[in-house]
Amino acid sequence: MSTVIYPSPIFGPIHSRRLGVSLGINLLPADGKRCSFDCIYCECGFNKDFRPHQPLPTREEVCAALEARLKDMQANGPVPDVLTFAGNGEPTLHPHFPEIMEDVRALRDRYFPKAKISVLSNSTQVFRPEVFEALKKVDNNILKLDTVDEDYIRLVDRPAGHYDVARLIERLKAFEGKVIIQTMFMKGTFEGKDVDNTLDRFVEPWLAAVKEIGPSQVMIYTIDRETPDHDLRKATHEELDRIAERARQAGLKVSVSY
Repeated sequence: MSTVIYPSPIFGPIHSRRLGVSLGINLLPADGKRCSFDCIYCECGFNKDFRPHQPLPTREEVCAALEARLKDMQANGPVPDVLTFAGNGEPTLHPHFPEIMEDVRALRDRYFPKAKISVLSNSTQVFRPEVFEALKKVDNNILKLDTVDEDYIRLVDRPAGHYDVARLIERLKAFEGKVIIQTMFMKGTFEGKDVDNTLDRFVEPWLAAVKEIGPSQVMIYTIDRETPDHDLRKATHEELDRIAERARQAGLKVSVSY
């Protein structure tokens, strides 16, 4: 069984395939996972196997820990390319996410003004006005859209509550381009069902939706670390390149992580 449970509230820096030298900000408990999705490919494992017992870090704890780490990095290196909200689940579930975002922006400006602020989110909380407004203020507002097929979403992303793809697309359009769409492409099976979303019947409607959203960038990636389900496989370089080329032909800026 795969688990990567991150320290809280600050971890790293790590080298991100997509973002460079990334200092992680984990707004979830340090002893488990809290997420509104239960993705079968999540490096943190399945939700049921890693229920946290510790509380969420407070706004004050996050701010103090981040400032201490930035001071150390200013004195001893390395220089971060990005400060990334990520970790053990969905960062925007924290009730004080908007306020913490303001603290992080102020500390970034003080210590490493050239660093970007990124949020890796599954998009489920973008309907909360305060979260939506906070995400509009970050440099890299990276939101997940693995597919527009609701059966696939229920099989692979496994949202905890109601999930309406059409409603989500309308909300993503409201960012007016200040959003990066992140999509996991993979192959294999789960519970005996095929999860290959590199096929045209998934790619074509996904691409149509992304064009409608009009993001600043599309991040296409595949499995990088061990997954909790062991019947999953990476999409091939050729498959990712084919999807990326179709997106570029549609006028989208695309990055690919193999």
